[in-house]
Amino acid sequence: MTGRRRTRSTFLPGPLTRHARNGVLSAGTVVACASLLAGCGVVPGTTGDAGDGTITVMTWAPQGTKATNKPGMPAFAQAYARSINAAGGINGRKLNVLTCNDHNDSVDAAKCARRAAKENAVAVVGSYSQYADSFFPSLEGAGIPYIGGYGITNAEFTSPLSYPVNGGQPALLAGLGSALADCGPVTLIRPDTIAGDQLPPLLDSGLKAGGHRASTDQRAAEDATEYDGQAERALRTTTRGAADDGCVVPALGDRNGTFMDSFRRTREDYPEVRTATVLGSVDQTVIDATGGASGPYEGSYITGWYPVASDPRWDGMKRVIREQAFGDNRIDPADAGVQTTWIAYTVFRQIVESLGDGEVSADTVAEALDDGLEVGTGGLTPTLRWRFQDKLAAVGFPRLVNAHVTLQVVRDGRLVSARKGFVDTTKTLQDADVNY
Repeated sequence: MTGRRRTRSTFLPGPLTRHARNGVLSAGTVVACASLLAGCGVVPGTTGDAGDGTITVMTWAPQGTKATNKPGMPAFAQAYARSINAAGGINGRKLNVLTCNDHNDSVDAAKCARRAAKENAVAVVGSYSQYADSFFPSLEGAGIPYIGGYGITNAEFTSPLSYPVNGGQPALLAGLGSALADCGPVTLIRPDTIAGDQLPPLLDSGLKAGGHRASTDQRAAEDATEYDGQAERALRTTTRGAADDGCVVPALGDRNGTFMDSFRRTREDYPEVRTATVLGSVDQTVIDATGGASGPYEGSYITGWYPVASDPRWDGMKRVIREQAFGDNRIDPADAGVQTTWIAYTVFRQIVESLGDGEVSADTVAEALDDGLEVGTGGLTPTLRWRFQDKLAAVGFPRLVNAHVTLQVVRDGRLVSARKGFVDTTKTLQDADVNY
């Protein structure tokens, strides 16, 4: 097999140049070849097309599961491709978007990655999966860059082939912790999963920055149908002997609404407490469904990666939805997954444009990024540029290049900006007590 990018491992012990990484055999290659069998005789992604000028990429996300679902991400990716192709493609090349359902399952996540390699994808763009340890070996073995993952796993901020567009859960929780420094006791309710294990020290880094003691870490099943016991325990913890109102922070993804149903029933027997969470666990549709201004989120702080959905900087994304996916109720412009997919494809388009009439392959896409390509997102993020070791490498996040978050609040049932502009959580994360 020739012409492929070889990487070391998901974790970087020190700076690696592109030339040092070339020719280094990844353990993921063995996994990819074993799964593709005879497919290893044809190098996936070296041309990026089938000889007709088409660029193939993949977007994956879980759909139809009992836990977190992000159907809007692959649906929007296909709408984006229709929009691009209707305008003549990128540099005259058509865009072919493959989609895959990882079913919130490690085996299926690996299958999606192997399919991306088998079908000559030059990148995986704007995707969501919590099983990075399953899919990254195959992507690294095939040299396929992962652009604009949702930011749910640690590996997205460590793999040399990952190019995240946001600060993921680390930035959201660090920013939220800083905003809650004036609370009484804080309790975090989070999934009892490997991904969930990463959350408490990140929230605590923000609380510590504001002079607050650490939160109470409360685990919960991510696919439960009710959380009455969890809600009661959280209320006891945050109201016991506190001079200031306590704060309950659910971070359960799609199960946040289920938790808040239990919380709303239980809180009547306890003193007043505040709630706060991160975007992705709550959006405007969830706030509406739980009672709007009279619901449990009224007054809640919510941190996000991007400006609020009503901001005019989203007009381009909304135009694509209106023209190419009108009536597709899977695609919500206020969903953080859909927004991330838009930004990821904005990045990918600029990469391809930077290559001009040259070859578009997994290798050339990654090389363009590794060589310092700066990408603008119309003000939805700071200008993005990826290095092998960035400012947060010392705390285990060498690929985290955008630690900016926005602080939002629910007022009169609407999610609005609580503070103008972005909050940079880089310093907070640098001081975080994380051990990955």
